[in-house]
Amino acid sequence: MTEETGKEHPEISEINWIDDCFRVYETKYGLWHSAAKDGEELVTALTEDQCISGTRFYLKGRQEGWPEEMSRVMNDGIVGGKL
Repeated sequence: MTEETGKEHPEISEINWIDDCFRVYETKYGLWHSAAKDGEELVTALTEDQCISGTRFYLKGRQEGWPEEMSRVMNDGIVGGKL
């Protein structure tokens, strides 16, 4: 919002904000991404509905804190052995 007019910037007001918190958009490769108002990329999904649902889940977990059983590392990303 600008202080002088009290209105949002025209480019921001054209965006469909979901839950007044994030937006989703389709990439040229057919994937869906979500982004917060500050531009932070959040979730990538195959469909728009999955992206919205996943982003809501992610933001709720980040806001309320993740339960211990849902925050374990599944893979450490280290390749063992000789390549």
